[in-house]
Amino acid sequence: MKFSVNRDKFLKSLNYCQGIIEKRSTLPILSNILIEAKNSSVKITATDLDLIFTNLTDNVKIEKEGSTTTSASIIYDIVRKLSPGSEINFNLLNENKLQLESEKSKFNLLCLNPRDFPLVDENFNTNEFTINSKQILKLLNKSKFSISNDETRHYLNGVFLHQTEHDNNIFLTAAATDSHRMSVSKIKLSSKINFEPIILPKKTIFQLISLLEDQEGTIKICNIKSKIKFEFDNSILISKLIDGKFPNYIQVIPTKNEKKLEINLNNFLSSVERVASVSTDRKEGIKFKLLKNVLKLSVNNPNSGDGSEVLEVKFDYELNISFNSKYLIDVASQIDGEKILFYLNEVDSPALIKDAVDRDSIFILMPMKV
Repeated sequence: MKFSVNRDKFLKSLNYCQGIIEKRSTLPILSNILIEAKNSSVKITATDLDLIFTNLTDNVKIEKEGSTTTSASIIYDIVRKLSPGSEINFNLLNENKLQLESEKSKFNLLCLNPRDFPLVDENFNTNEFTINSKQILKLLNKSKFSISNDETRHYLNGVFLHQTEHDNNIFLTAAATDSHRMSVSKIKLSSKINFEPIILPKKTIFQLISLLEDQEGTIKICNIKSKIKFEFDNSILISKLIDGKFPNYIQVIPTKNEKKLEINLNNFLSSVERVASVSTDRKEGIKFKLLKNVLKLSVNNPNSGDGSEVLEVKFDYELNISFNSKYLIDVASQIDGEKILFYLNEVDSPALIKDAVDRDSIFILMPMKV
């Protein structure tokens, strides 16, 4: 195998792989990436057995076709330190040694046999549909922060993607919850799709987000019983799904929250961050003292002090309630409009939070006892 490739293009491929590779894998081959040079293209594959990622770099000068595997972290570290825009020459000297040359640098990297690299060939030809990449990115961004880290309830360790119907409209809906907060976001589909409800694992979601941020246009999605495939222009991501039943989240959405609180988003976010900074634990509660058109935010920490701030708001009631400051910041960071809307009920009732601009996304926060 012998080829030359642009450093910047190759680095982009290697960068995507870093999120897949497990740093402490018990199988040495899983710490490696598979490099295949064929038909004027170089294909890189990374896997942790649950996720498989492939990326194709086109228009590559190939002198000799072939394949090998080498350490993902070492080759990434070398390539990212090379000069931007430079040319990299690869030459497989023998089965165990890959030579990398660029400008005045030369490295010999150890390799493992590509035949030992685990690849799964699945038939994904059924249940295929296309969707705008920025729309699916919106769904994942608006739900990811509510994913649970509690491994005893593995069915909450991901985003529940499913098809819903409302007022004769079809939506692809994402929901996530950790029992203290919940995010639900949906995008309208032009027609019904052949798509079974799935729970997408957390690691897959963050890898998918990094790919979608660089993507324009549409992507293809298709799933079989236990796996899903996302197909981009030059990349493919295949992931196992979480086996479990996601709870009926509709039952948790408050329907009697009639106390509407309207706040300027930037003012609110800045105030929460300032007041919460006095606390040594960002998970600590921040108190809302609500009077007519006035919100007093406060934190009182016996170990570090106290802080408070007053905001002008639109509110016609009186209520004292507390929330986790980190959760408030997470939600506020996903609001697109200039205002954040809280719909409240009683001191121990969950809050329903909406975006005045994005009516297809809602957030629910459980109050804290402070």
